[in-house]
Amino acid sequence: MLPLFAELEFSTIIFLFLALFFVLFYEAINGFHDTANAVATVIYTRALKEQLAVFMAGMFNFFGVLLGGLSVAYAIVHLLPTDLLLNVSSAHGLAMVFSILFAAIIWNLGTWYVGIPASSSHTLIGSIIGVAIANAFIMDTSIINALNIPKMIHIFLSLIVSPAVGLVIAGLMIFLLRKYWTRKGQSKKSSKKRERIFMTPEQREKLYGKKKPPFWIRIMLIISAAGVSFSHGANDGQKGIGLLMLVLMGIAPAGFIVNMSASTYDITNTRNAIHNIQEYFVTHNDDLTTIIGKQPVLDTSVPEGDLNKYHCDYSRSYTTLAIANNLFNKMSDYQSLTIEQRSQTRRILLCLSDTVSHVAKQPNVTSEDKQYLKSLNNDLLKTVEYAPVWIIIAVASALAVGTMIGWRRVAITIGEKIGKKGMTYAQGVSAQITTALSIGIASYTGMPVSTTQVLSSSVAGTMIVDGGGVQSKTIKSIALTWILTLPISILLSGSLFWLAQKLI
Repeated sequence: MLPLFAELEFSTIIFLFLALFFVLFYEAINGFHDTANAVATVIYTRALKEQLAVFMAGMFNFFGVLLGGLSVAYAIVHLLPTDLLLNVSSAHGLAMVFSILFAAIIWNLGTWYVGIPASSSHTLIGSIIGVAIANAFIMDTSIINALNIPKMIHIFLSLIVSPAVGLVIAGLMIFLLRKYWTRKGQSKKSSKKRERIFMTPEQREKLYGKKKPPFWIRIMLIISAAGVSFSHGANDGQKGIGLLMLVLMGIAPAGFIVNMSASTYDITNTRNAIHNIQEYFVTHNDDLTTIIGKQPVLDTSVPEGDLNKYHCDYSRSYTTLAIANNLFNKMSDYQSLTIEQRSQTRRILLCLSDTVSHVAKQPNVTSEDKQYLKSLNNDLLKTVEYAPVWIIIAVASALAVGTMIGWRRVAITIGEKIGKKGMTYAQGVSAQITTALSIGIASYTGMPVSTTQVLSSSVAGTMIVDGGGVQSKTIKSIALTWILTLPISILLSGSLFWLAQKLI
């Protein structure tokens, strides 16, 4: 690992490690800010004691990061356009990184302090967007070109839809439980046992003198809470990994723009993918014509000059393929490349990947060809969309440690202040199962969603359907925070970035 930092100046190394510290600090804040999402229900239904619930959440968060993959991580990274990511100087990269981090930390700490379950995902995404917009103003370029609009739309849709899905599905689960769990025709004893799931802990203690839930209900609560913790780690932990990779690529591009540890086998797979993509484009030229609107230019010559200034354009796909072939034909490892060649390699692979993705989305492409192109794309990006093991472990550890502290403020809001009545066992199970499944599916498909929003809305959905209602003051505070998070984080990071540029 250390040789990757060897070419950096000492002052840059100091700033780099400061940036890494603040990323891990942000991830720890994310841990104790979002811990309540997993522990509130098991604590308020008395399924587990506080200390044990928090420890369990920390462990499952840790394993969620380790096993969660990288699809969400790079959804975050690709919010910034390639040009901004690859063409930054060290000073520019430091300004970008610290502006994103400070804006995210300030808003997350502020909302945690007042006990409002705000979205760490919204905060991070807003901070990245703010830097991109500020950079466009500073460089006097188009704001449209400054942002990865398709990726932004994809992420915004997932953030907007996910809480609505949580509200509806959790409410539906409660409705179905009420309708079918205690059916008519059952014996009075059996019916009475089944109705225990709709009790609050206080009601159960008053009627039976027992503080803990019935055994099987307790097991369901614990398992679903573990699922929420694991899925939170798999989704939110990946955001920390993406942020760390953003730091490393922005400040130490020579060592991290491509995977310097990539094996000859991986590079050979990338080379084969390039050749197969070229063959596909030649035999399916109409697919390229569809996304361009005209016949592509069949130019296979490699342009002269600095390829880091090469503009990615679908109409020049064959030129992009020629550059890629020229880079990879005699390459056996990335160590032998110059810094400029590594930068060129990443740029061309991302450009080619974007073209392949757009072709795969065309309606005339068969499902078999879509799967084939997806497989080629995976091989194409394997050595540029990566994360070293030490980064994954560092983020997992920071999230787990953060999970074990500072959870109480937000947990009180979720457990006591959303509904007008106490939380029943059925409500806790329904909210947690909905959250775990929703976030797990989102992580698998590469969509960064807000654990906070999904669980808060799931709890609210169960309260509404179950007749208890919600506390309008709390819901208004949460909703207002959700609405303000994006614009405030955009404004904060953009202002910090603009100020940093003035001081550089």
